[in-house]
Amino acid sequence: MAELLLLADPKHIHTHGDGVSLAFDFDRIAELRSWLHLAGLNDPDMLTAERTGTTDDGRPYESMHAYPTWHGWEIYAYAKEYTTGPDLDPATVDRLSALAVAG
Repeated sequence: MAELLLLADPKHIHTHGDGVSLAFDFDRIAELRSWLHLAGLNDPDMLTAERTGTTDDGRPYESMHAYPTWHGWEIYAYAKEYTTGPDLDPATVDRLSALAVAG
């Protein structure tokens, strides 16, 4: 169990009340994928889900869920990262740059 935990760099780990499941939350999808690979949990038959969406305030995001098992433990792994929206127009970039230099 220690190796499994040490290989992870999640932003949050918690146990569920059932005593047989753990939840790992990661900041980035790449971190979740890397952890699954390093921990040997990336079985091709593992249940995963990926989606894109938009939050209530309009921010676009990508998320991934993975549900591996490890020595009888059910693991719920999740990552969500916000994706970039449209680029700022050049005039806004110039004004922001001027503010940064002046500040």
